[in-house]
This record gives sequence, structure tokens and C-alpha cells, in this order.
Amino acid sequence: MTVKPTSSIIHHFSTIEDPRVNRQKRHQLQDIFFISIYAMICGADNWVAIEEFGLAKEEWFTELLGLENGILSHDTFGEVYAAIDTCWRRLKIDHLEGFVPIEF
Repeated sequence: MTVKPTSSIIHHFSTIEDPRVNRQKRHQLQDIFFISIYAMICGADNWVAIEEFGLAKEEWFTELLGLENGILSHDTFGEVYAAIDTCWRRLKIDHLEGFVPIEF
């Protein structure tokens, strides 16, 4: 049984409207946020590093999030964030300054 995360971080970002065309949605927007936030907390500082982190932890993310299409490519991470309204795109790596990367 797959249980979706209900953490306050995911809840916080649930108000962001998904700008993607329905036929292009292979991943839930909240899953994209979840993977990228975890990757950034663990030290990822660009889209390639986020993809690599996701691939390294793919089994865990798949179990936790119920991913049906695996981990997004670095291009897809970048395209999704670029499509989000400007005020929300301010979620960048430097906003997490002060966090200490962790291993899990």
C-alpha cells in the first residue's frame, strides 16, 4: 500500500496551480516538489544534481510516492519550474541557504 506524504511542506505547495498541459503530466506536481526539495536539502544545487539524487533514491521515492513513471529528467525538472508563475519560481536553491545537507 502506497501512502502519500502529508507533510506541511507538501501542504504548503499544494496551492500552486499546475501550469502543464494535462496530456504532458506524467508526474504529480507535488511529487516533483517533494523530490526536488529533498534533493536540495541533501545538497543538490542544479537540475542535473536533483535528477541524479532522485535516481539514487528512486526505490525509496517510488515506494513513498507511488511513482509510476520513475524519476523525471533534469530537463523536465527545469521545464516544470520554469512554467510555474514567477512568484512561485522564487523557490530556488539559495532560499535553502543555511540548511545542512543530510544523508538518509
